Amino acid sequence: MKAARLLKLTGQVTRVIGLTVEVQGINASIGEVCEIAVPGEPEAIRAEVVGFRDGSTLLMPLGELRGIHQGCSVTPGGGSFKIKVGEQLLGRVLNGLGEPLDGLGPVGGHAMDYPVDGRPPNPLQRKRITEVFATGVRAVDALLTCGRGQRLGIFSGSGVGKSTLLGMIARYSSADVNVISLTGERGREVLDFIETDLGPEGLRRSVVVAATSEQPALVRLKGAFVASAIAEYFRDRGKNVLL
Repeated sequence: MKAARLLKLTGQVTRVIGLTVEVQGINASIGEVCEIAVPGEPEAIRAEVVGFRDGSTLLMPLGELRGIHQGCSVTPGGGSFKIKVGEQLLGRVLNGLGEPLDGLGPVGGHAMDYPVDGRPPNPLQRKRITEVFATGVRAVDALLTCGRGQRLGIFSGSGVGKSTLLGMIARYSSADVNVISLTGERGREVLDFIETDLGPEGLRRSVVVAATSEQPALVRLKGAFVASAIAEYFRDRGKNVLL
């Protein structure tokens, strides 16, 4: 038997309204990632299926809409949004789509594809909070003792020291891995947080996901899911993870 080349079913962009791209001619499911080929661009624009209307498939690009026009070719990716994960993520800074921002090259080595839209665990299988989580900040440990597995909110006005406190906890806590999601953060403050608040010591055992305020809404949303997926990956390998 001879191997046959399988043809991929492609569609075309018919209309763009706001942040939504309408496509006809593809058979894709909700959450599936497609690729929009833009003439003159070296890489296709990834877009996620978000709905259907009057026989058309509605996509929302995971990035800029610039260059997309009627007639652009669209190819279904055949699966949901996934990212590369592995131990080599430690010390890296990623964007909201899990792509490197730090100029250190792609996430190589033995990286594996990991789904972003994971299912939450059964609530009856969650462990009770019985162990103390040492933040490494004596004032917090003494007056506001935290438990391992607990959710904690830090609320205050601007300039009070939220980022400084987060950086201190990331550097001195008892967690094995820190996953820090800077979703909606001002772009000019990301580098300052990494170099000043987190520091080289904290970055060595951290993964930073930066989906800044100037990024499209879907990218910022994905940034939160990407950070959660990375934390789940390290959790599944027996690490104590601070998200």
